[in-house]
Amino acid sequence: MMKNWLRTAVAVTLVGGAAVAQERGTLPSECRRQIREQCHASGGGGIRACIARALPQMSDSCRKAISDRAAAASPLKAGTVEHAYGADPKQRLDLVKPEGVATAPVLLFIHGGGWSIGDKAHAAGSKAKWANAHGWAFASANYRLVPHATVEQQAADVASAIAWLRANAVKQGLDPDRIVLMGHSAGAHLAALVGTDPQYLKAAGVPMAAIKGVVLLDGAGYDVAAQASAPGNIVKPMYDAAFGADPKRHAALSPTLHAAAPNAANWLILPIERRADSKEQSKALAGALTKAGSSAVVAVVPGESHGSLNKGLGGEGDFATKEVERFLAAIR
Repeated sequence: MMKNWLRTAVAVTLVGGAAVAQERGTLPSECRRQIREQCHASGGGGIRACIARALPQMSDSCRKAISDRAAAASPLKAGTVEHAYGADPKQRLDLVKPEGVATAPVLLFIHGGGWSIGDKAHAAGSKAKWANAHGWAFASANYRLVPHATVEQQAADVASAIAWLRANAVKQGLDPDRIVLMGHSAGAHLAALVGTDPQYLKAAGVPMAAIKGVVLLDGAGYDVAAQASAPGNIVKPMYDAAFGADPKRHAALSPTLHAAAPNAANWLILPIERRADSKEQSKALAGALTKAGSSAVVAVVPGESHGSLNKGLGGEGDFATKEVERFLAAIR
């Protein structure tokens, strides 16, 4: 019989910064077995640390099952259409457009999940409804996942999704030069990397100027080496799986270390109040961006968890939502 702590872990799993809501007992028995074995083999540290340790070693089918539970709990907004931006099954984006807007600016969302799980549908429906109500088209992109892809390839996928939106702008009724990236957790890292390191957009044929803004939701991997080695980092196994141990690669994949111009021009960075690491990394990134000539604002979000910040974005009276609304209203 599955122990009570594992039932709790299955019910609500916080992994690599992605809040994955699960119904009790809905993971396949094989996945529960893998979690139990990995956790027992790798020591203590509590439920969240246990799951974070287990995920990089779990089978593809189990990681997919966890991602699918999150997607199933997030119904899409009516009118959402899936499009392929590449040949791989993971290179897909969902797009939904506001009614009555001939040429809509685009908010492109990049999901979290520790670079190894996650799905474009997670917490996307409510964001799409909110974005459309403010005249913005909303897109949410999947990308290839670790271990079958590298972080470099994930950033390239984000750039390719942007390139697809621009190439199909006329057909889809989009403004190709008013695109804002928004990412949560690992997705915030990828959005920041694409917005600072010009090689990814250049390879996709996208000018940096097309990215009018970047919104980062509680990321903490902007300086990879610092975060990977931070005391108490419960998702260190996911950092190890995604970034390896090479200091040069850590530096190459750290947005803060790429903050010399050129960068996206406008940034809104939203760490939650209770996470010292997220606040520290956010302020360091903003300082580097400001020094390089970009506008970068850090707004610390009170009273939210890592998961509730993402899930609640777009809600009436929500602190982070109001900050993002002000930010988008200023994008020209």
